[in-house]
Amino acid sequence: MQQPQNELGAFLRANRARTEPADVGLPVGGGSRRVKGLRREEVAVLAGVSSDYYARLEQGRERHPSPQVVDAVGRAMRLTPDARAHLFRLANLHPALTPAAGRDLVHPSLLQLLDAFPQAAAYVLSPAFDVLAKNAVAAALLAPFEGTPNMVRVLFEHPRAREVFVEWPVVARATVHALRLHAGRFPDDPHIHNLVSDMSQAAPEFLHLWQENKVENMSRAFKVFELPGTGRIELTYQTFDVHDAPGQQLLVGVPEPGSVSVAVIASLLASAERGASTG
Repeated sequence: MQQPQNELGAFLRANRARTEPADVGLPVGGGSRRVKGLRREEVAVLAGVSSDYYARLEQGRERHPSPQVVDAVGRAMRLTPDARAHLFRLANLHPALTPAAGRDLVHPSLLQLLDAFPQAAAYVLSPAFDVLAKNAVAAALLAPFEGTPNMVRVLFEHPRAREVFVEWPVVARATVHALRLHAGRFPDDPHIHNLVSDMSQAAPEFLHLWQENKVENMSRAFKVFELPGTGRIELTYQTFDVHDAPGQQLLVGVPEPGSVSVAVIASLLASAERGASTG
């Protein structure tokens, strides 16, 4: 997929449009505003730069902003830490990460770690959200999507995704925002480029979320699964970066101790074991 020539400007415009004057301490006023969110001039004042300079930054005519300017603009729009880091990368002020040669290979010690969570769903994702490895619980939860190893494609293309993921809109939005963050971290990754290109054409809902130009890491999440014949499973997820394989992430979803979800997971595993023994 060919990247837009002015990713920095597009990201600034998208965030400026969703930042309300009240969010940054500016008076709202009684008259109608012709633009959604902040005006360019308002961002410039808040960042301590000239209006002309900020306009050139958005338009792509200023391609070498200083770290101080980028930091000031990010603070002016109250960007989250993930969004500010993404802004720095788009301004070429943070070196882009290069995926390791074996980025789709999971270290043996990490594979062993997956099985250390007998009641939790644990799996490893690539930068493009391919499921590289999973433990028994995760395999059982993802069984309805067997044959579709990419979680983005599962969410937007698989016919059972909205049935299994009870809070599908929340999961889908978080996944797309995290994928855009990965695209900034790995701008030369062909797997991410091809995935975004394919999904933009095949899934209008994906394209809409992608065009929000919002980034956010999936550090914590709450997911609800509903599998036919098993019941409702509620898991709280924590995401960990795999430092010896840049871009890989370990996700661990844990049920509340003593909850119904624990019993449902036990039943699900027992059913999967019976199926394996008779298969």
